[in-house]
Amino acid sequence: MNDTVIACSSGRAFHYPSFRYLFTARFLTVLGNAIAPIALAFAVLDIGGSTGELGFVVAARSVFNIVFLLIGGILADRYSRRVVLFSSSMMAALSQAVVAWTVLDGSATIVSLAVLGAFNGAAAGIALPASSAMVPQIVPAHALREANAFIQLGVYAGTVIGASLGGLLTSAVGPGWGLAIDALGFALSAPLYTLISTRQVASAEPNSNILHDLRDGWREFISRAWVWIIVVQFTLVNAAFSGVMMVIGPVVADSTFGRAGWGMSLAAQSLGLFVGSFIALRWRPRRELFVGTLLVALCALPIIVLSLVPSALLLMAAFFIAGVGFGQFGVVWAHSLQTHIAPDKLARVYAWDAMGSFVAIPVGEVAAGPLAMHFGNMNVLLASAAAVLIATLAASLTPAIRRLDNTTT
Repeated sequence: MNDTVIACSSGRAFHYPSFRYLFTARFLTVLGNAIAPIALAFAVLDIGGSTGELGFVVAARSVFNIVFLLIGGILADRYSRRVVLFSSSMMAALSQAVVAWTVLDGSATIVSLAVLGAFNGAAAGIALPASSAMVPQIVPAHALREANAFIQLGVYAGTVIGASLGGLLTSAVGPGWGLAIDALGFALSAPLYTLISTRQVASAEPNSNILHDLRDGWREFISRAWVWIIVVQFTLVNAAFSGVMMVIGPVVADSTFGRAGWGMSLAAQSLGLFVGSFIALRWRPRRELFVGTLLVALCALPIIVLSLVPSALLLMAAFFIAGVGFGQFGVVWAHSLQTHIAPDKLARVYAWDAMGSFVAIPVGEVAAGPLAMHFGNMNVLLASAAAVLIATLAASLTPAIRRLDNTTT
């Protein structure tokens, strides 16, 4: 253990210099990842790209982001997580700088934007497991929950601010300069990672290969029922909520309460995420993973409201409540993984978690349109809400989730 951690063992999370560096660096990284898709989308449209070509460019980034999650988990468990995070930030900064240059000088093409976007998505995928697994290395156990709550708040803030900046920058100065500012954010985060002091964690076997490490991480992931069952739960929840709901939602909004109401509803969810994370700092039920898992059922509420009584005010309230549930669960989930998974396997488990949870989102997005055309918006939304409730109920009835006790570790 380093001297800084020993000296501050009685302090709060932000009293640890390494945590401050990680928080700031991750905030800047999330900020960049939120700006990137928006600026990239407008860059494609500005060079005359079609809707199909825009989908191709955006999908290239998303696919590489998901695929490289697993590689990121292996690298983070095998090598120094500081080095992995520094390298991924520099990769992202370089790729976005080149994209910005080509957009500004007019040489960008659909293929070049897709390739560079994929490179940026890969960098983001590599970074996520390392940054999540690093938290227990830089704060003691008694400050871990608070650290996770603040990290989550930073992620939400970075996402909201980044999305807003992405829209403002592209409209005010154009996507090229927006991407340039995005590249600068990644470049600023890279040196912060090198300043982080961490506890030593045993690395993966030096003679093992990538496939062995991948299988080892999978065995750790699948051997704990509470881990893989919740990931399956979120595969269904994300397909329904972040996939189907986010495609059909704007369509329903356009024909009923308007686009402004939809935007305010999503903002209400962001506010709920903040509130839920703050609640998780203070409210610590003994079976907190069980409680957090149950709270995920709240995200069915906005889906039901949108399908039956599409009203901006009601939807804002429903999204806020859903956000509170998600915010509470996010802190509990991170704390549970970090207190029950071996440190040298934690990044790979995070990678499998993210892979399983996120891969269903594009599936839901792609399926939403055809399903709505065939069955109608209301029926598809009600089926999505039912999927959320059934998946959550099934997960919460699992003994491994109901009995998991974070207070004993």
